[in-house]
Amino acid sequence: MGYQFEFGWIVEYLPLIVSGIATTIQLIAVGAVAGILLGIACAWVRALGPVWLRPPVVAYVELIRNTPFLIQLFFIFFGLPSLGVQMSELQAANLAMIVNLGAYSCEIVRAGIQATPRGQFEAGASLAMSPFETFRHVVLIPALQRIWPALSSQVVIVMLGSAVVSQIAAEDLTFAANYIQSRNFRAFETYIVATILYLALSILLRQALRGVGLLLFPRRAP
Repeated sequence: MGYQFEFGWIVEYLPLIVSGIATTIQLIAVGAVAGILLGIACAWVRALGPVWLRPPVVAYVELIRNTPFLIQLFFIFFGLPSLGVQMSELQAANLAMIVNLGAYSCEIVRAGIQATPRGQFEAGASLAMSPFETFRHVVLIPALQRIWPALSSQVVIVMLGSAVVSQIAAEDLTFAANYIQSRNFRAFETYIVATILYLALSILLRQALRGVGLLLFPRRAP
């Protein structure tokens, strides 16, 4: 007799699944907004900012891009308390995602800045703008237009990577799936449901980011 699929447990655990989805959405919402802003700030420093600020920013970017996200998460949640920095599981997960996305988005945004024609910088200077004003009013939006698809993909990657926050008991979708399969002993069906939900979240997030791009850069709309 073949394997018998059973999905009746979904009704019983639906509140837990919905709560896990909500936590995952909250993580990526906070992580995406704060992480991209951090990345923009770091990209400005690396491309146009004060020379004395560049070494610490370079060190931060290289450290984060060359270490596993799980280790970064463990360092924040288990390491920082030894220095007196206490935070909840969700706060640690949010901080880890912000720091991680900030480093990757820094390099993506920097690539957009470096692709900006030199004439735009000269135009800002001719209007007596400071380097920061030139960056904010002349360079940033065209740079973001160029790299928005790559930045959107990175946000989706970080959202999928957020599954590891369940390792510190942050109650996201993966935490819910692990808890459910430990109770119903239907690991195959449980992780099928989790996979489908992550796929749906990825598709919805890509569409949301595409919509944001069309709002921010209407002239780039097809």
